[in-house]
Amino acid sequence: MQVKIVYASMTGNDEDMAEILEEDLQDAGFDVDSSDVSFTDASDYLNCDLCVFVTYTYGEGKMTDEIADFYEQLKTLDLTGKKFFVMGSGDKTYKEHYCENVFDFEKAFLAVGAEETVKPLTVENAPDDDDVDRIDAVAEQLADILNG
Repeated sequence: MQVKIVYASMTGNDEDMAEILEEDLQDAGFDVDSSDVSFTDASDYLNCDLCVFVTYTYGEGKMTDEIADFYEQLKTLDLTGKKFFVMGSGDKTYKEHYCENVFDFEKAFLAVGAEETVKPLTVENAPDDDDVDRIDAVAEQLADILNG
């Protein structure tokens, strides 16, 4: 099974989250390719079984240019038959905007026909040990679903 992880990371937190998930899925026997959103075309998702997007939400939820460009590309695809998972970080100081971009991508994947495997995982700022455990648990769920 092919997994494509695309991540957007300003401080390195979301890249770390993507790396944890990548290692977990590789350990479960999946062929995983990860790349930074700035160097990735959304059409890369057409060649995989599981599409993963990891993003941060900056401030009040306005997408940065590289995230917005990828989002617009994603909305033009037909991902019917593909599965997806999204996760990301945010700052609860921004209340209703906490991890807003994560949920924007969830809606976009659903709109282009992809099937949600697991509900989004959100992390406040940097992942701590509990968050790493939650990412590990999601990887197990994803492996069960994809192998199921």
